[in-house]
Amino acid sequence: MRAQRRPAREDGPVTKRVTKTETIPTGSGDARITWYDAGPAARFTVALGHGAGGGVEARDLQALAAHLPDAAAATVALVEQPWRVAGKKLAPAPKTLDAAWRDLWPALRAPGLPVVAGGRSAGARVACRTARDLEAHAVLALAFPLHPPGRPEKSRADELLGGGLPTLVVQGGNDAFGKPAEFPRGAHRVVEVPFADHSFAVPKRASTTQEDALRTVTEGVAEWLASLSA
Repeated sequence: MRAQRRPAREDGPVTKRVTKTETIPTGSGDARITWYDAGPAARFTVALGHGAGGGVEARDLQALAAHLPDAAAATVALVEQPWRVAGKKLAPAPKTLDAAWRDLWPALRAPGLPVVAGGRSAGARVACRTARDLEAHAVLALAFPLHPPGRPEKSRADELLGGGLPTLVVQGGNDAFGKPAEFPRGAHRVVEVPFADHSFAVPKRASTTQEDALRTVTEGVAEWLASLSA
């Protein structure tokens, strides 16, 4: 029998929201969810997993956690996979990531809101692969790794398109894992972040700023969420 979920720890206010952190037991070890609460007006929970090369400190995840509760009436849940919580340097196999995400799903649904499954890079792949079975409301794919760098023939488009759910892809214009123009046609929507790489960083010589790039991410996601029915 799986251990009971541990009580949330209140960490104090973040602007108008309360941030709390929960440790959630999974079959792969303890995971962690940090909540950014939109309050009683919340329409969705947006669950965001991190990539294989970093954690929830990624600039796009942090920007969305700060922006969406007020701008889109969306509670944001930043999810740290067990391998990251344990301090390991390498992510496990995709099936292990998927299993941990599934184990976390009851906690993500606990607020009683429709859950938008999402993440960046490897976290986006996890969200796409599991969204239909978990009955997610929609999918948010940040920096989706459409193919390994320099290997466009190794397409992962089937993962992106397989769920059949409303899907938003937010992709850097210079992402080596797949530029926006490389994505196949489909019902999904693509927001391009000009000049940005896989981490949504823009070079200093670009005709846009890092702040502009993150604004494109946050506003694009907020507008898409506004278009979804709750």
